[in-house]
Amino acid sequence: MTVFVCVCVCVCVCVCSLNSRVTMDAAEFRRRGKEMVDFVADYLENIEHRRVYPDVEPGYLRSMIPSEAPLEPESYEDVLKDVDRVIMPGITHWQSPHFHAYFPSASSYPALLADMLCGGLGCIGFTWAASPACTELETVMLDWLGKMLQLPEDFLAGTKGQGGGVIQGTASEATLMALLAARCKAKTITLNLWSSPLPQAHSSVERAGLIGGVGIRMVATDEHFSVRAETLEKMVAEDKAAGFIPFFFCATLGTTPSCAFDKITELGPLCNAENIWMHIDAAYAGSSFICPEFRPLLDGVEFADSFNFNPHKWLLVNFDCSAMWVKKRTDLIGAFKLDPHWGIPLGRRFRSLKLWFVFRMYGQSGLQAYIRKHVELAKVFETMVKKDKRFEICAEVVLGLVCFRLKGSDELNEALLKEMTHLGRIHLVPCKLRGRFVLRFAVCGRTTELRHVQEAWTHITELSSEQTLPMSGTLLMQKSSVTQDLIIYIRPSC
Repeated sequence: MTVFVCVCVCVCVCVCSLNSRVTMDAAEFRRRGKEMVDFVADYLENIEHRRVYPDVEPGYLRSMIPSEAPLEPESYEDVLKDVDRVIMPGITHWQSPHFHAYFPSASSYPALLADMLCGGLGCIGFTWAASPACTELETVMLDWLGKMLQLPEDFLAGTKGQGGGVIQGTASEATLMALLAARCKAKTITLNLWSSPLPQAHSSVERAGLIGGVGIRMVATDEHFSVRAETLEKMVAEDKAAGFIPFFFCATLGTTPSCAFDKITELGPLCNAENIWMHIDAAYAGSSFICPEFRPLLDGVEFADSFNFNPHKWLLVNFDCSAMWVKKRTDLIGAFKLDPHWGIPLGRRFRSLKLWFVFRMYGQSGLQAYIRKHVELAKVFETMVKKDKRFEICAEVVLGLVCFRLKGSDELNEALLKEMTHLGRIHLVPCKLRGRFVLRFAVCGRTTELRHVQEAWTHITELSSEQTLPMSGTLLMQKSSVTQDLIIYIRPSC
C-alpha cells in the first residue's frame, strides 16, 4: 500500500510539472495577444519599406530549423525571434503597396479581428446543431452580399426563391461543387451514355473536370478574349451529333490573365435552351459589382445556375472566403447522397464573421470607394504606359489590371521582368495573350496610393532604358486526357 501511494504522488507531481511548463494561461495569452496585435500592426504600417519579393532560393528554410520537433518546450520569445529570423526572409509581402502580381489578396483590420474571434470561439459548423450562429450568420451574410450585388431573388435564401448562398474556401471549390451538382442533374436526365477521348483544358476548371470524371473542351474567344454564343452553339451542335452530352459551361467574368468578360447575356439563353448548367466564375471582378457603374458587367446572371466570386480578393475580407450562390439549392445538396451538404469539407470555420465585421465597419459606401480607388489608379498607370512609345497596352483596362509590354520580342520582356524580380522593389507576374509574353500590373494593396503607382512606373521605365540582355525561356505544358461521355465547356486561359 505504501509503495502504491508513493507512485501515485510521483505521477501527480510529474503531471503538474508538465502542465506548468507547457500551458499558456489566460493571463499570458492576454499579454502575448496584445504583443502579437502590435507586431502585426507594426508590420503592416511599415510594410512598404520591405523588399516586396524575397531574396531566397528554394529549400532555404530547412537548414535554418532543426530536423525534428523539440522534445522539450521552448519559450514564446524564442519562437517569435525565429519568425523574424526564419519566416520573414521568405515572405512575399502580398499586402505591400509595391505588390502588383496576380490579383489582390484582401485584408483589413476588422477582418483580422474577426478571424481572431473565429479562432477563439473554435466552433466547427458542419450542421445547424453544431453551431446555430455559425450556420445562420453565413446564410444572412450571403443574402446581404447578394443584395449588394443586386442578384436576382432566386439566388437569395431569405426570399420565396429556391436558392441560397454559401461560403466556400476558394473559387476552385465553388467550381467543383457546381460541376458535381450539374453532373448529378445530368445523370438523372439521360440513361444513354457514350464514351470518347477529349482534349486538354486548363486551371481549376480542368481540375474540377478531372476530379468529376468528365471530358473538357475549351471554347475559343474573340478579339477581346471573350467567349461568344455563336462559338459555343456550334460546338454544342457538333458534340451532340457525335454522341456527347453537353451539361456544364463555366463562364468567366474577369479572367486571370487579362480581366476579360464572357458575353453571358448571349451565352445564358443558349445554355438554358440546351439544358446546360451555366456557372459564372467572377473570382476577382465580382467585388466590383457592388458599384452601380460596374454592375452592368454582371448582366445576364439571371440565366446562370450558380455564381461565385472571392471577397478575399478585393472586398477587404482576408483569405479564405469565397462566396457562392445557386439558383436551386436542392441541385447542390442533391449531389451528396449521404447527407445534404453545401460543400466538400464537412467541417466549416466561422468565416461569415469576417463579412459581418467588414460590412458593418466599412459600410457599402466605404467598400465602393475602395474599389473605385483601385480602378482609378489602374487608369493612371494605363495613361502613363500609353504616353511612352516604347510600350503597348495589350488588353482593355476595365478594372484594376493593366496588361502591357515593351514593343519587341518576348525575350526583351522576359528580361525586363527578370530584372524587376531580382531587384525586388516591385512585384509583377506575366501572362500569355495571343501567344505573346505580357506583363500584368494589378493594383492590389489596401494602402496603395498614387505615389506607389508612379514609383512603380518610374522603376519600370528606368529598367527598360538599361535593358540590354534578352533572356530565353521555355514554357512547359502538361497534357492529360480522359475518356467520358459528359461534356463541359470552359474558356481558354486568356
